[in-house]
Amino acid sequence: MTKVEARSANQLAEERTDLATTRTLMAADRTLMAWTRTALSMISFGFTIYKLLEGFREAGVHLAHPHSPRNIGLFLTGLGTVSMVLGTIEYWALVASLPEYHAVSVWRPTFFVALVMALSGSFLFMSIVVRLL
Repeated sequence: MTKVEARSANQLAEERTDLATTRTLMAADRTLMAWTRTALSMISFGFTIYKLLEGFREAGVHLAHPHSPRNIGLFLTGLGTVSMVLGTIEYWALVASLPEYHAVSVWRPTFFVALVMALSGSFLFMSIVVRLL
């Protein structure tokens, strides 16, 4: 039989802390992906409604409220962009606090995707606003 190597209490504590940090990081990644999914839905739905209703209006269909396409598009794309920015800030704050326990970089794929989504949402929001001027 082989002899099982006994580990000290400090080694066990470090191992468990590393695993807990990894689980926390994975949970933060999943949460940011949920924020991204929700923001993408709101941004794309808002922009689609804007373009669809704007197309109807340009085709001569009378809308009860002529500014409806703009208002709905601005509201949904703005809400999606704000939610993406808030989710990204929440993620960054959590991941930035983890190095106290375990060395972790904030530049993870989910963070990069969230930044791209926030910039894309801002671009779409501004494209709707510029069309108004």
